[in-house]
Amino acid sequence: MSLSAPAIRVTALTKRYDKLQALAGIDLEIARGEFFGLLGPNGAGKTTLISALAGLVRADGGTLEVMGHDVVTDSRNARLKLGVVPQELVFDPFFSVREVLRFQSGYYGIRGNDDWIDEILSRLDLLSRADANMRTLSGGMKRRVLVAQALVHRPPVIVLDEPTAGVDVELRQGLWQFVKQLNADGHTVVLTTHYLEEAEALCGRIAMMKAGRIAALDTTANLLVGESDLEQVFMKVMRCD
Repeated sequence: MSLSAPAIRVTALTKRYDKLQALAGIDLEIARGEFFGLLGPNGAGKTTLISALAGLVRADGGTLEVMGHDVVTDSRNARLKLGVVPQELVFDPFFSVREVLRFQSGYYGIRGNDDWIDEILSRLDLLSRADANMRTLSGGMKRRVLVAQALVHRPPVIVLDEPTAGVDVELRQGLWQFVKQLNADGHTVVLTTHYLEEAEALCGRIAMMKAGRIAALDTTANLLVGESDLEQVFMKVMRCD
């Protein structure tokens, strides 16, 4: 592994589901410490790309690396370097919030992680619900727990797949304060969101996906040249053949 390897490297990545070409040869590098936006309409291939990065989907061709570790041939180290907040609300209904995070720590071989768990719970405003059963939480609270699970092993690369979908404004603001601090501390953050104003405010560089390909890739500042906001840029890119 090269110490100068990017946080994420995707090379010639392809994936097909029957007649659907979900990924059609993606090439992408995300530098360490970036706050990177991955945008696109539903069906563009964003979640397939993230799933392949996390080792949940096997690509048909190409390679993916996290901090220089190949997600297939060096999957253990690649997963240790990556934390993913999924779009779907997936949770274990039999345990409390704190128990879920302790178990998640154990999956990564981490013991005595309560100080960091408490910090995450505090920053995500979950301390008051730490001993509550997961079944009793609202949708917004469950989404906070998903974020906490992704951070429990302190991964250097964090992928947020629609993290603020269906959550209240207060949580959204608190979450972004926390994530911006993580980024300032050196964590690489990759964000997918349909809230384009979030991407515009947070991301230094943005890739826009369309039909399994990268349709646009540049700094946010360059993309906005001559445009009033990112929504206008996005609509123009999606209309182009």
